[in-house]
Amino acid sequence: MIPRLLENHLREAARFFPVLSLTGPRQSGKTTLIRAIFPEYRYVSLEDPELRHFAHDDPRQFLAVYGPRLIIDEAQYVPELFSYIQLHVDELRQPGLYLLTGSQHFLLSEKITQSLAGRVGVFVLLPFSFSEIDAVGLAEGDLESQLVRGAYPGLYDLGTPPSLFYSSYLQTYLERDVRQLIAIGDLRLFQSFMKVCAGLSGQQFNMSAIANELDVSVPTVKRWVSLLETSFAVFLQQPYYRNFQKRVVKAPRLFFYDTGLACYLLGIQSAEQLNQYYQKGALVENWFVTELMKQRYHRGIRPNLYYWRDKTGHEIDCLLEEEGLLKLVEIKAGRTIKPEFFKNLDFFQRQSALPNLRSFVLYGGEERQPRTQATILGWRHVAEI
Repeated sequence: MIPRLLENHLREAARFFPVLSLTGPRQSGKTTLIRAIFPEYRYVSLEDPELRHFAHDDPRQFLAVYGPRLIIDEAQYVPELFSYIQLHVDELRQPGLYLLTGSQHFLLSEKITQSLAGRVGVFVLLPFSFSEIDAVGLAEGDLESQLVRGAYPGLYDLGTPPSLFYSSYLQTYLERDVRQLIAIGDLRLFQSFMKVCAGLSGQQFNMSAIANELDVSVPTVKRWVSLLETSFAVFLQQPYYRNFQKRVVKAPRLFFYDTGLACYLLGIQSAEQLNQYYQKGALVENWFVTELMKQRYHRGIRPNLYYWRDKTGHEIDCLLEEEGLLKLVEIKAGRTIKPEFFKNLDFFQRQSALPNLRSFVLYGGEERQPRTQATILGWRHVAEI
């Protein structure tokens, strides 16, 4: 098993919280990780139809049979179970009683949030971060190849070719998660929606434009993107507009949690194809932003990554708030450091007049340079932020 950055944080949290929830995309390694960390716990998976019916029809007896110190995998299948877990937790008042995993975001379920508020430690496991892959010598030799390959564990444990892996993954995702969460009559149309979203990676998310392109309603697009968020396919990066009033753009930007999936949806299967893709810069930005997201989630920290863009086109690709410090991150796909890399950073610093700023440039090369204007980090050094 490739070591995960989240391991120690989960162990520590189990000493204090009666319930831990570990969510993330399907096949991101949640079950493997939780069973490796807590081998003494009993394990049940609610993907098993018989166990799912048992938990649904008689949740009290289900918990009595399996007892505490229990891992419940794919727990989102029986949300009614959470109220009974709450009763057990309040009665026993002990840490580490139940470990819940699932491929849907539990916090987006009103029942779960209400039942376990104040009783649950919440964690998210995404596909491998680059630092996790690199630490065991499995990283690709260049950024473009790494971006196309993606980061799901299934790509590394058996060396599955990305095209084969993502074809199977997408079919499983559509048949299980999509149909479970929402009634969609035409999965082909929804898959077309996913391809449109892949083409918008790293760009502002305009629901009206997408609705017109697919000939569906805006509420349908809103419902579909919410589904992609709930199942950890995409996330929306919100704008940073403190102290800027009406001068800034306030539409979110869309990113995929895994660039390999985005490339598969776009028909990109090699570094050569990626280099010829007219929106390569947006996919490179997607990779960097997702890596920053992973660094926070896998340290047990809630991510707070924003972007900033004003009405005249000045833009900061990523802003991170951390302990009173605002980190500005400019992202460039090029492998050669150029003076224009610093232009937007300088502009923001002049216009914002905010204290405690620190600037970085992430780029497609491999050098690390501490400069007066910003710290330059090549793609292999992204975790240093």
